[in-house]
Amino acid sequence: MDRYAAQRAIRQAEVGAARTMIGRTEARFGLKPSWLAADTAYGSAPNLDWLVNEKGIAPHVPVIDKSKRDDGTFSREAFVYDEERDVYTCPGGKTLKTGGTLVNDGATLLYLASTHDCGPCPLKSRCCPRSPQRRVPRNVNEAARDVARAIARTEQFAQTRRDRKKVEMLFAHLKRILRLGRLRLRGPRGAQFEFTLAAIAQNLRRLGKLIARPPPLTARCPA
Repeated sequence: MDRYAAQRAIRQAEVGAARTMIGRTEARFGLKPSWLAADTAYGSAPNLDWLVNEKGIAPHVPVIDKSKRDDGTFSREAFVYDEERDVYTCPGGKTLKTGGTLVNDGATLLYLASTHDCGPCPLKSRCCPRSPQRRVPRNVNEAARDVARAIARTEQFAQTRRDRKKVEMLFAHLKRILRLGRLRLRGPRGAQFEFTLAAIAQNLRRLGKLIARPPPLTARCPA
């Protein structure tokens, strides 16, 4: 798989291509990036775990996180995780424990509070109004997700995001100005050919702006 080869517009293919480029560069040249900047498509838990724990690469990537709640109840971020004890602490100070059973195809652990704690709790209406106890899911790769969240709060992440937008603006220019919103040739090879021609046109357009000079001003004759 060549790094310039066109890939199908699905997240798994994009992530797989990035892994291939990183692995091939490291194998052939002994080079490995210290950080990787990408959009949310690369922020899945398995991919973040691969970057952090397998490759030792700092992920400057937004985390795919659907734990936010819009019904006024506490989101998962309101619960504090204790790594040493492997428990969560709720806003009311009670402990949520897990039985170790994996759900969601082995990707998630559930941490449950006690019904004796949740029943009389004055925060129950803001925590679990429709269930007898609160449950907090934790992905098995949550530690890597926490690393990405911590990086997202740094100035370095803000800078890499600005740098990434400069690159993404070129793709936006291709779609909006050069009308490459839809490819007309079929298959990855056809897409690669069409995209290469569009990139050449874009570079020629930019080159013209860089080397073009305004005509010299003619000296005015004195009256």
